[in-house]
Amino acid sequence: MTNHTTTHSSHTNKALIYVIEDEVDIATLIADALRAFGFRVTTFPTGRQALQAIQQQPADVCIIDLGLPDMDGLTCIRELSANTDTGLVVLTGRDSLTDRVLGLELGADDYITKPFDSRELVARISRLVRRLAIQPQPGTCSRKVARIAHWQFDPATLLLSHDNGDNHNLSSGEANLLMSLLRSPNRILSREQLISDQTIPYDRSIDSRMSRLRKKLEQNPRQPVLIKTVYGAGYMLAGRVEWRLLQTDSQPD
Repeated sequence: MTNHTTTHSSHTNKALIYVIEDEVDIATLIADALRAFGFRVTTFPTGRQALQAIQQQPADVCIIDLGLPDMDGLTCIRELSANTDTGLVVLTGRDSLTDRVLGLELGADDYITKPFDSRELVARISRLVRRLAIQPQPGTCSRKVARIAHWQFDPATLLLSHDNGDNHNLSSGEANLLMSLLRSPNRILSREQLISDQTIPYDRSIDSRMSRLRKKLEQNPRQPVLIKTVYGAGYMLAGRVEWRLLQTDSQPD
């Protein structure tokens, strides 16, 4: 008997969700609710098992309990945020402001406290999956990428690439923030607008993500040229954004 279970939905275009939760009853409740909506679900009782599995089969979204038996859930979030593009959702009994802020700063896309309503959980996961635009549509042989200054960003792969060959794989949170800016170039976006786009509740979390994004995008993050801070108002992406069609090499069978 294995320590985790896997179910594959007949809806092959549905996202794969990893549930990292050591309490069997809660893991089963989450998995059943997501499977009823058509998602594919794998559950893991420990963080280490999930980290090992994701190397073999990346998940689209991970739901993570902070109170894992083998490691702190925040450590798991840190590793996943740094090394994968998966969406990250904290589901925990810890409801302190410190844990919320730290979880979001480490790369979580959402933070849900126990007890929770399974319908709300499914709604939040569905919204995150839609926002990440994880699965390309069948038959797609091209997609749009954004160009600004000497950078190109591919929303399908979350790859930020420079003309000089430098590449950065953005986290889902960083990519969502960049997309908000790319959709509204040369316009001031308030923290309230950005928080609404990112579905995160704290100004500090926006600032933290913005700092990480600037370190990758700006030549001198302390004197940003592309992402400007408009004090008292918000942030602005300065420059012309061009959306181009990127042709792919293969067609589906």
